[in-house]
Amino acid sequence: MSVEDDRLAGSPGAGNPWRLWGPYLSGRQWGTVREDYSADGDAWNYFPFDQSHARAYRWGEDGLGGFCDIDGYLNFSVAMWNGRDDRLKERLFGLTNGQGNHGEDVKEYWWPLDATPSHSFGEWLYRYPQQAFPYEQLVRENAGRSRQDPEFELADTGVLAEERFFDVVVCHAKAAPDDVLVTITATNHGPEAAPLDLLPQLWFTNTWAWGRDGRKPVLKLAADTGSPNVGPVRVEAGHHTMGGYVLTGEAAAGPGGPVVPRVLFCDNETDDVALFGTQSNASPYPKDGINKAVVHRDAGATNPENTGTKTALWYHFDAVPGGGSVSVKLRLRSGSMPENAFGQEFDALVATRREEADEFYASVLPSGTDAVDSHIARRAFAGLLWGKQLYRYAVEEWLEGDPAQPVPPVERRNRPGAASPRNVAWRGLELAHVISMPDEWEYPWFAAWDLAFHCVPLAHIDPVFAKDQLMLLCREYAMHPNGQLPAYEWALGDVNPPVQAWAAWQVYQLDGRRDSDFLIRIFTKLLLNFSWWINRKDADGNHLFEGGFLGMDNIGLFDRSAPLAPGYRLEQSDATSWMAFYCLGMMRIAVELARTDPVWEEMAITFLDRFYAIAEAMKNFGSQNAELWDEEDGFFYDVLIRPDGSFEQLRIRSMVGLLPLLAVCVIPERSLAGMPGFLEKLHVLQGHLAGGDPATTTAAGPDAPAGNTAGRCARCAPDPGARALSLLDGERTVRLLRFMLDEGEFLSPHGLRALSAAYRVPFSTEVNGQQMSIRYNPEASDSALFGGNSNWRGPVWFPINVLLADALKILAQGPASDVKVEFPTGSSQLLPLSSVADSLHDRLVSLFRPGTDNRRPGTPRDFGTGPLWDIHPTFSEYFHGDTGAGLGASHQTGWTAMVAHLICARQDWVG
Repeated sequence: MSVEDDRLAGSPGAGNPWRLWGPYLSGRQWGTVREDYSADGDAWNYFPFDQSHARAYRWGEDGLGGFCDIDGYLNFSVAMWNGRDDRLKERLFGLTNGQGNHGEDVKEYWWPLDATPSHSFGEWLYRYPQQAFPYEQLVRENAGRSRQDPEFELADTGVLAEERFFDVVVCHAKAAPDDVLVTITATNHGPEAAPLDLLPQLWFTNTWAWGRDGRKPVLKLAADTGSPNVGPVRVEAGHHTMGGYVLTGEAAAGPGGPVVPRVLFCDNETDDVALFGTQSNASPYPKDGINKAVVHRDAGATNPENTGTKTALWYHFDAVPGGGSVSVKLRLRSGSMPENAFGQEFDALVATRREEADEFYASVLPSGTDAVDSHIARRAFAGLLWGKQLYRYAVEEWLEGDPAQPVPPVERRNRPGAASPRNVAWRGLELAHVISMPDEWEYPWFAAWDLAFHCVPLAHIDPVFAKDQLMLLCREYAMHPNGQLPAYEWALGDVNPPVQAWAAWQVYQLDGRRDSDFLIRIFTKLLLNFSWWINRKDADGNHLFEGGFLGMDNIGLFDRSAPLAPGYRLEQSDATSWMAFYCLGMMRIAVELARTDPVWEEMAITFLDRFYAIAEAMKNFGSQNAELWDEEDGFFYDVLIRPDGSFEQLRIRSMVGLLPLLAVCVIPERSLAGMPGFLEKLHVLQGHLAGGDPATTTAAGPDAPAGNTAGRCARCAPDPGARALSLLDGERTVRLLRFMLDEGEFLSPHGLRALSAAYRVPFSTEVNGQQMSIRYNPEASDSALFGGNSNWRGPVWFPINVLLADALKILAQGPASDVKVEFPTGSSQLLPLSSVADSLHDRLVSLFRPGTDNRRPGTPRDFGTGPLWDIHPTFSEYFHGDTGAGLGASHQTGWTAMVAHLICARQDWVG
């Protein structure tokens, strides 16, 4: 085991002292639902970016390259100033949903470079222009563009031309769990010298201004701090819960000699006078005091008594030479600071932590992984770990408001014209946890199905954290009393696909199949959620489900999450498939638990029975004789049921129709030993659906039915006794694969498209008397659905691709072990399904591999070229359906980090 493994194993769970400090500081707190107390629910405009430097947050904090304690009391980050900006650069800038021509859109360049799971080491890079940051130009230019136009990005403004920028690298290394060494290094990549101010900041989260806990912590200049002209300087932090800490800043070596930081103090309080025109402020030195002192040379903006709740160590460098670097060192430690806080021991420890990170990842990555794929995986893991953020949100408190603040408008609870006021039905949700976020800027809040995907790559490096994350949304303070899982903060009651059982099984296997307690805990919680799906999303009790948009935003002809006209209902191929997938995940867990405790056999039988009911419903006619499968086309469609009982298929070839492939499972013979009841039920159900002797319907081959059946896989070596279940029979599987593997339909050079490319010419049809159309759009959305910032009408979405490729792997293990299909369709090249899955995996990883020009297919079009850019892979939210170029959120090392799972599991695939 590596040193990092020892740290994680030494104290498993959230109580591990090495987890006390981490990069848990949010990338964006402004514009979030948590901070929105408006009547109209317009979170972006209630707390805009332009107020973030001067207005105290209620539920969290944000910053650049920062970290905080696990409770979020004390925060550290770096601010900077190029001498030209109209404000300090303290946080990342981006456009709100209404400002961006494709929805919310961050306008910065930064990269997590490295991190360990215990946060003993981490590096983060920010690219800071030397010209004035073009805030106004970015807003104005994007406002003038339509949804058909590309986004206007920071690189398009010209401020980064000739590499006139600083690369600011923040490095954290822990000497001990409560002793953090920080190095901030800024390199001038431009051709000329340029000024730079670095301002490491330390501040307390404002917990005292809301009327719930008036105790106020304090920061003050230490009495024994060094001479103002020599350094080092020391700031003492005292807090009623976490105790005392000391921040020490060393004098830095500047081009003209030593640079001793000047220490500035203010309070983390709102500047009500400046923002809202009030007569006075709660503090005479509010939150923007440091900004005023540095940028506007306001000597009276900070506290001359050298005390407050926010401080900055101000390092000023008159001219950093072109190609040169400056560096500052700091140390944050509980208790007292050693007399020699820096020196050779400081540098040696940082180097040691870096070596330990290398050692750890050498044990994580399979032997033989080349340097390119190792780099991709390390960056994916770094993004996941830097994407862990402290998330505080207590819905009841948020709805009722705080005693010391104005009462929130009644419209928040009963907004006129709103079908369901935001999150009113979720008063029991109360979270104060470190959570893996989808994207640290565009999605700085959890999403239920995103989080499940995050946990799979996380299990390769930190299975304890992965298991805790899967359990989190199932806890009594997150799950609704009716069993629904919270979707995401913008609408907790929306419906995400039920992928938690699948993720739990993946994490369990990656953790060595040893933690049966985890399986029991997650299974019993998911029973409540499964019951919610059965009771709320199967209106007729016919085993065909309605799930809404299910995370796949604008994939349909219309908004599937919007209420239909009275009496109408949408029976969904994807919702029904997800439920079959859910059944198999729960069944597989129960079978595993029954190996050591026969009590679980009954639960395995229950989910086997539920799976067969869904399989039969999809095979046969549903309610009103509506069928999801279209025999003529050989594809699955959603079905719209009218009040009079008539129906129509919504004949769009999209990912919706491919998802039935996901519901496949192979149970090894060893797992079925001692389960006579399960095997008997299997035999009875199989015979009922097959209409004859089960033995005649289980041979694997291109002409043998693979689904709605389960039985002995005679050709499934080395486990001929394995039992296989699949939602589809062999004929339907092959017919679906013809579409899926057709380059004119779903198959692209970099994965599977969400909508068939056959609709390059728009497809039109009449739905309920209204003409509707849909067009293949391989890039950013050209519609306003879901804010216009997400598109399922053509691009490649990474996690769904992984699920479909893995389904082929499972099929190849059992019911289709002898099947060969054309790959691509029409090529006359016949490949076994396992080889097709390998090829799909390879296409996905290729998004991150540099080509002959060192440009990665998945690199967004606005990223520059050359060594300073080529080294940094981008983990986009989704990818262009033809070229693979990255689209959407640009730091989606949430579910796009599944690429690390593909690389790490290459030699030891788990299904």
